[in-house]
Amino acid sequence: MPKRALVNHRPYLLAAVIAAIAYYLVRETALGGVWVMLIKGAGAAFLALYALRRSDATDAKILAVFLGFSAAGDVGIELSLELGGALFFLAHLAGLSLFLRNARSNHSGSQKALGVALLLGTPIISWLLTQNWQIALYSLALGGMAASAWMSRFPRYRVGIGAVLFVISDWLIFAREGVLEASAIPDLLVWPLYFLAQFLIATGVVQTLRGEHPESGG
Repeated sequence: MPKRALVNHRPYLLAAVIAAIAYYLVRETALGGVWVMLIKGAGAAFLALYALRRSDATDAKILAVFLGFSAAGDVGIELSLELGGALFFLAHLAGLSLFLRNARSNHSGSQKALGVALLLGTPIISWLLTQNWQIALYSLALGGMAASAWMSRFPRYRVGIGAVLFVISDWLIFAREGVLEASAIPDLLVWPLYFLAQFLIATGVVQTLRGEHPESGG
């Protein structure tokens, strides 16, 4: 999208990108912990505001709930893994609700197979990485969100791929405590993959809704 359009008409989207980049740059610095947490949470929070600003549709409001719980989870996970996980669990339930409301009517065999693989494979692989039933339960919600996003009417190459990237970013978090404990890969990739996932999901859903109701929102 043109830079002027991004600045003038999508300031919350631009703010989300700036916050995400800022967090990636300052997370290992001496900046105070509270400020770092606020910057971290601002990325998804601004995406939630973007969804509310760009569309008045009910689906946009549900998307904003998904992104809002995600923003809270970004902050909460810095305080407690359990708190962050609980907030993201709620986010995934909101996402699941959104995508089930917008299920696609027709699917190819390969698309159905990938949806089932996401639904079942996400908690199974999470269990294998952690041997933790709580993480496996959380990942069942994550897999449900990703599978329903993939099978929804929203564009797969944006919303569907965004949901898959969300799963991958969480797998890297789980692997950081195990098979990738000595690797720098999780620290380098978790945040970029996660924010890109949220960005793709938010813009993919909103642009679909705007295409259907161009007069809705600002």
